[in-house]
Amino acid sequence: MPEQAQPMSEAAVRERLGSYPAWQLGDDGQLYAEFVFKNFSRAILFLNAIAHLAESLDHHPDLHLHDYKHLTVRVMTHSAGGITERDFALIGQIEALPRPE
Repeated sequence: MPEQAQPMSEAAVRERLGSYPAWQLGDDGQLYAEFVFKNFSRAILFLNAIAHLAESLDHHPDLHLHDYKHLTVRVMTHSAGGITERDFALIGQIEALPRPE
C-alpha cells in the first residue's frame, strides 16, 4: 500500500488536527466539520465547490446538508480503513475554498 494510503495512528491524526481547528475526529473514525451558512443557496454553493474538488482528486467525502443551511462534511479513506494523508490533503483544500458570504 503506498505511504499516502497507510492509515495514520489516532495520535498522529489528533496531532495533525491541530492545524485544522474546524475539524474533529468522530467516534466513527472519520474526520468531520460542520459549516453554517447565511442561507440555503450559499450552503449549496459551498457543497458544490467541495463536490467539484473531490471529483478532481478522486477522493469523495460524505456531504450532508441539513436544516437548510448546515453542511456536515465527513472524510475517511475507506479503502485504507482509516485516516490517511489523502484525507488531510482534501481537508486542506476544503479549508482553502472561499466561503460564500
